[in-house]
Amino acid sequence: RRSGKPYFTHCASVGAVLADWNMDVDTIIAGLLHDTIEDTDVTRELIVSEFNEDVASLVEGVSKLSGITFHSRQEKQAENFMKMFLSVAKDLRVIIIKFADRLHNMSTINHLPLIKQRRIAIETRDVYAPLAHRLGMNKLKMELEDLILQVLDPDEFRKLEKNIKATKKQRESYIEAFSEPVIEELKNYHIEVEVFGRAKHFYSIYGKMKRRNKKFEEIFDLFAIRIIVEEVSECYAVLGSIHQL
Repeated sequence: RRSGKPYFTHCASVGAVLADWNMDVDTIIAGLLHDTIEDTDVTRELIVSEFNEDVASLVEGVSKLSGITFHSRQEKQAENFMKMFLSVAKDLRVIIIKFADRLHNMSTINHLPLIKQRRIAIETRDVYAPLAHRLGMNKLKMELEDLILQVLDPDEFRKLEKNIKATKKQRESYIEAFSEPVIEELKNYHIEVEVFGRAKHFYSIYGKMKRRNKKFEEIFDLFAIRIIVEEVSECYAVLGSIHQL
């Protein structure tokens, strides 16, 4: 690889990402082998003989998906890409492997020439991040978008990173002040809750600044609070309690 590391480190990283996502064994194996048909002398038949038909089909699907090229921004839209994918891959696990591949490539993109970095980042912005959102993989979408921002506007990313770190104590104090009365109120209903707070991801804040033409200091919804309960029905009790506080 351009970083000087052996190429297998990329394959191993893709497999590790898939394992973190709790994918099945065949998908993880296919992630480890995802470039073999495309970039080596390994054949589909060899993969079948060494592993099984399922692994071979997944690796072949990733190779076919890698061959899709886009000629317009319209073709890059997530819905159109999904249609292309389904016509080529037939198995949703193929796109999951491709997501893991793209996530690792984006996280190591700084070793590539700047022109290629921008091309890959723009494709990730136009295709992979929206598709991750459509598939309900919002954590992945946020990870990709922050990596995209590092490439397309690195100066703004560094400023946001610095500002978010500078407001950490203030944010933690606010989350604590918000959480305590909520937890106390819900004890009256015998509802056990966990309350988490986090800074919104950089790309989201960046988008608000651009859309509203505002500076960082003028954006106030910089973090989100998540309340976890045991039952779906308890969600409504929590919502009602918060409205009454």
